[in-house]
Amino acid sequence: MPTLQFKFRQRCLAIPLLALGLLAGPASAEIKVEVRGVSEEVRANILAYLSFERYKRSDDLSPEFVERLQERCEREVRAAMRPFGFYEPVITSEVPPRPDGEEDYEVFITVTPGAAVLVEEVEVNVTGPGATDEIFTRITSDPPIRKGDRLMHSNYETLKGGLLRAASTYGYLDARMTRNEMRVDPKTRVAQVYIDFETGERYRFGETSISQDAIDEKLVRRFLRYQPNQLFDATELLRTQFALDDSQYFATVDVLPQDRDREQHIVPVDITAEPNRRSRYQFGVGYGTDTEARGTASWENRLVNRRGHRFRTEIRAATLEQSVDARYIVPVGDPATEKFTLQLTGLKERRADTENRDINFAPSFTHIRGPWFGQYWQRVTYVEFLQTESEFVASGIREKQTLLIPGISYSLVPRNYLGEALFSRALYGELRGSNKTLGSDSDFLQVRLQAERVWDVAPKWHVLLRGDLGATALSKTSGLAPSQRFFAGGDRSVRGFGRDDLSPIQQVIIGGVPQFNEDGTPQLEKTGGKHLLVGSVELVRDLPKNFAVAAFADAGNAFDEFGDALMYSVGIGFRFRLPVVSVGIDVAQALTTPPGETERPGPRLHLNFSPKL
Repeated sequence: MPTLQFKFRQRCLAIPLLALGLLAGPASAEIKVEVRGVSEEVRANILAYLSFERYKRSDDLSPEFVERLQERCEREVRAAMRPFGFYEPVITSEVPPRPDGEEDYEVFITVTPGAAVLVEEVEVNVTGPGATDEIFTRITSDPPIRKGDRLMHSNYETLKGGLLRAASTYGYLDARMTRNEMRVDPKTRVAQVYIDFETGERYRFGETSISQDAIDEKLVRRFLRYQPNQLFDATELLRTQFALDDSQYFATVDVLPQDRDREQHIVPVDITAEPNRRSRYQFGVGYGTDTEARGTASWENRLVNRRGHRFRTEIRAATLEQSVDARYIVPVGDPATEKFTLQLTGLKERRADTENRDINFAPSFTHIRGPWFGQYWQRVTYVEFLQTESEFVASGIREKQTLLIPGISYSLVPRNYLGEALFSRALYGELRGSNKTLGSDSDFLQVRLQAERVWDVAPKWHVLLRGDLGATALSKTSGLAPSQRFFAGGDRSVRGFGRDDLSPIQQVIIGGVPQFNEDGTPQLEKTGGKHLLVGSVELVRDLPKNFAVAAFADAGNAFDEFGDALMYSVGIGFRFRLPVVSVGIDVAQALTTPPGETERPGPRLHLNFSPKL
């Protein structure tokens, strides 16, 4: 009985398998095409033209059908060669008999391009009120197609498209081509290009109508990147769209030009927007080689009132640092980039051998200034009311200071900056200080300079330079709070060393008694320095699919006297490019032994972010 059941099951299973086999049918034949004698660019265009390629997986690949496709081959290849200036190529095609049992067809196409057609003459005439405008002269003075070039149809189209796009972008909305000809004489292998372009009058921005119910209309108008009667520029409409989107006051925003007034040569603009949700909650977890495990939680009221005020509070927790931050933000001036901020921060952090607990209240103004030397700068002026308490972990010594610290900083920003987060500082400078006459417990003046820049030195090769300088002038009658001191080492400092591992050291003293380790060596602790000097050079080589490999060397230290020894490291890493930044995974090896250490640190892993290369 069990044997009969097994056979019955086998037969039942065989029925659906047989049906699937009948439905699947025999494997379909395919055409494999090989094109020889041309560059990869030309080859790709030939394949796009070929009927062989379009029908290579057809259900009816009979010998007769393949023969008909071969009859079209020469005509199609010739058509595909002309856009590259080859009008008299020699073409042969071969479809060898298929071996016994082989269903696929092989097609071999051999192309001898022959002499190319050369451009004999290029004549581009721009007439009308915009004839001398730089947006057109920039194109005509350096056209993509020139006399003596091999004729490329794509360059001719690029020239026409460039003129038309410039006209539509910059307000020459009635511009038209009165003549656009490309004459080709295959026998003499020469071509002439003639373009006559009439610009028409340049339009200006008209009035802007606004339809929204989230914030005061006056505030919306301060986001506009243009003004009525200003020369029309479509990029300013796009920048206005981005500015309103980034404000987060709105869920959707449309900034659209309306029908132009051909008599007055103006373009009205219509803005429509829907309000965003008032509250936003965010939660995040992560890991960094400097911070170790970390998590964040934040709540933001994006619209406290119709004047655009906002409130944000954030809690950060990491192994070495915990903080609570609350900010009340009031837009001022250009609301996309300028603001007044009231910030209250509570911070607990471990820096080397000290633990700091800070409470900081800092009003600040953020403005954009420039252009200075052709550049725009973000200026932040602030006053910190700081209560800081520090404890040296090994000795148990506590220091407590109350400080009033006014400061000012300047940061280089892109020309069309709209307040977006910057993941690197191309150039940053800060000056801050405190004085006992202001009620502070310490007299000091501190300057910080940071710079980061990328150079393209060759195709697929880049060099990244980074520098960080800090210096402190301190009165003889006061000490510098540990939270205001400099440390070096870590992902964005001297790699190969841990976060804040580089610092001046001192012997631990408890109750006036110097402390020693079990082996008799002095017990030391890192105190932070008055000064900082860090530099890095990185050579990056592009790889496919947004990857890159890097080799780097870092140097730097934190110290109390300039001239003290620097620490050095070298390493290699991998980069993955995201839309804005590059994410790096580095392995670094220290080349020097820090003061107070008996052994040089071993290889160290770092995660970091840098400007997109």
